Order: sequence, then structure tokens, then C-alpha cells
Amino acid sequence: CIMPQVIISAQQLTQKIKIAQKELRIFENLNFEIYAGEQVAITGRSGSGKSTLLGILATLDQASAGKLMVCGESIAELNEEQRALVRLKHIGFVFQSFQLLPHLTAVENVMLPLRLQKNFNFAAAEKKALALLKKVGLERQATQTPKVLSGGEQQRVAIARALAMNPPVMLFDEPTSALDPEMVGEVLSVMKALAAEGMTM
Repeated sequence: CIMPQVIISAQQLTQKIKIAQKELRIFENLNFEIYAGEQVAITGRSGSGKSTLLGILATLDQASAGKLMVCGESIAELNEEQRALVRLKHIGFVFQSFQLLPHLTAVENVMLPLRLQKNFNFAAAEKKALALLKKVGLERQATQTPKVLSGGEQQRVAIARALAMNPPVMLFDEPTSALDPEMVGEVLSVMKALAAEGMTM
């Protein structure tokens, strides 16, 4: 019997911030493990620290205390450059507000992470980006800029971009909250398809 692989492990994870000489505890002593192929939802009221926790899991921020392992790497021991490499290799992050560059086309936005590779090849990166846009149902919108895309289309471009480096784990920060109700379904259908493929989310 092969034990399931732990993708993310948190031990006594704590986040505190200082505001006007007072210490605010956002969360304290969180302990959990997320396994390969799992889909986990973090729920809670507004302001309870969900996005803060996701930012820490994505190595965008550092916890005040505790231990975090991502794909076998101990995050607290890494500097910013090393954490950036962990993100590049292991984590796809889909932001609530899309974070697409407005002057780039959909395919150029998806290609952005690929440009960070040492052996970047434009033709190969473009081919991969187009395949990812097809995967999220946007091959016809490849040459359009974000301003002419609907909110649902922009979020699907953001998902394609997050998939560009073949990350073993995808993190979504309220991926449908900025969408009109009629556009929510199209984004959820992409997420459901990823779950069916065994993506850790």
C-alpha cells in the first residue's frame, strides 16, 4: 500500500500583525495536511483570515510562527528568491481580481510564467499557452486583451496562466466572488474539470 503524498503540511501555523501598538491574531496554531489529488475548501466569515492563510500557503507571505512544508520544502528556512522558485515550480495561484496585464493578449498573459524559465522558447511557450486556453474554452479569444473579455473569460485566462508551469497544486482565492452570477458557472465548470483530472486544489 502506497501512502498518499502530502503536498502541504502546516504545524502550529500562526499569523499575528501589529496595529497601533496592539497585536492582532489573525489565526493561531493551525494544523493540517493536504494530500495529492485532494480538493479542500477554506470557509469562514469575511475577515476571518482566509486570504491571509492562502497567501501564506502560496509562499507570497510568511507566517509569524509555525512550520509550513510545501511539496517537501520547509518554507520558513527559505529566502524570498528561494520562495519564488517554490512558487514557480509547485504552485498555481488564481487571484480574486484576476491580475491580468491589460496591455497583453490572453495568450501573452498565459505565457508570462513560461518566460521565467531559463530555457524559454517562444514558439513552444505560445503553443502551450494556446493549448491551455483551449482547455478552458477560450481558444477563440487568444488574441483579445482583457478589456474586451467578460469577467468569466478573464478568470478562465487567469486559471490557464496558473496552469502554465504544470503546478502540482492550485490555490484559488474566492475565484468567483468578482463575477456576475451568470458567469460563475463557466469558472466552476473549469475547476470541476481540473478536480476530475486529480489536480490538488
